[in-house]
Amino acid sequence: MAGAVSALFILDIKGRCLISRHYRGDISSVEAERFFTKLLEKEEDIESQGPIVFDNGVSHVFFQHNNVYLMAVSRQNCNVASLIAFLHRLANVFEYYFEELEEESLRDNFVVVYELLDEMMDFGYPQYTEATVLSEFIKTDAYKLEVTQRPPMAVTNAVSWRNEGIFYKKNEVFLDVIESVNILINSNRQIIRSEVVGALKMRTCLSGMPECKLGLNDRLLMDAQGRASEGKAIDLEDVRFHQCVRLARFESDRTISFIPPDGSFDLMTYRLNTQVKPLIWIDAQVERHARSRVVLIKARSQFRERSNATNVHIDIPVPSDATKPIVRTTMGSASYAPEHDSIIWRIKSFPGDKVYMLGAEFRLPSVTYEDGTPDRKAPIHVKFEIPYFTVSGIQVRHLKVIEKSGYQTLPWVRYITMAGEYEIRLQ
Repeated sequence: MAGAVSALFILDIKGRCLISRHYRGDISSVEAERFFTKLLEKEEDIESQGPIVFDNGVSHVFFQHNNVYLMAVSRQNCNVASLIAFLHRLANVFEYYFEELEEESLRDNFVVVYELLDEMMDFGYPQYTEATVLSEFIKTDAYKLEVTQRPPMAVTNAVSWRNEGIFYKKNEVFLDVIESVNILINSNRQIIRSEVVGALKMRTCLSGMPECKLGLNDRLLMDAQGRASEGKAIDLEDVRFHQCVRLARFESDRTISFIPPDGSFDLMTYRLNTQVKPLIWIDAQVERHARSRVVLIKARSQFRERSNATNVHIDIPVPSDATKPIVRTTMGSASYAPEHDSIIWRIKSFPGDKVYMLGAEFRLPSVTYEDGTPDRKAPIHVKFEIPYFTVSGIQVRHLKVIEKSGYQTLPWVRYITMAGEYEIRLQ
């Protein structure tokens, strides 16, 4: 081996790091995330790509075993063949200790895993790779998975995330399109952070092994089909799919095709770093007096009139030594929460293009003069939900379910926008 290994990583099927062992200190854990991003940019069939991904001067040598990836990372010019051989020997050692090498067995035996990684490699160079030799001095008890004999996947056409023989009397699909708005407004009323984080959450109650096809108003797909004039198209960014989605199909024609797991799962997540108009705008005025404060809050909804925000919570900070305030509102109710040093304004229903007011007066026993101790700079936090509405404009154009028995399916689609990290700083 011409060069030494910098680190070993074991990742789950979604690219999340389960185990990492750094040997030379010249590699960051971020490299594991960069590797998986590069992997998704290529084809769905990982085996056709070869066992190495090279990125920014770093070599990632890997192979997939069941639902985990074993990966060696190096900045040096290593012998790829010997690294692949080492990773396969590593997998054999894990199977010797745990019976089956899967995510569950690694989580149950992480102590043994780290002991093995320390003995099998020293400062990036392979040492002992024989399980029988290692077992002489690593005698920690390991939890072994019960292995059952299963027919080959090619024979059953099975997938790892769905069992055969599922049956429902009523076949239904529930799809929730949920978007969270993250906004930070500074004390000069300028928006310094604005993004939308979305998720397509599904719950399937389907018999057999159904094939699902989902169509969105994605700009690339609609332009290709000549549908740009039929409605608003959006540009999907930072898209991540559940493992059931056929990535190669999506890359080729933007079709989201998949055999769904049974029950609830996140089909897709996405992020839009775009300038979002604050859905609920807050203006705050604070009058400072000796031993007292007067606060006037104006909340204005900035979405279409036919939409309606529900469960609106506006958390208004007050000084920690404030007495119980006198509060008046034009809508909703307000209560003093001394344990949080805040006034919580609750509005059950907030229609679009409306303005509501809150006024509060409270005493400050510890403040003697108007220009005395400055008030704390905690921001105003806002929580809300707006059903049947999305900020990005994403739409489900169709949701088709195809199963060989030909049963009829009832699809249900719901849209919800909610506040994520929604903060307004005070002057």
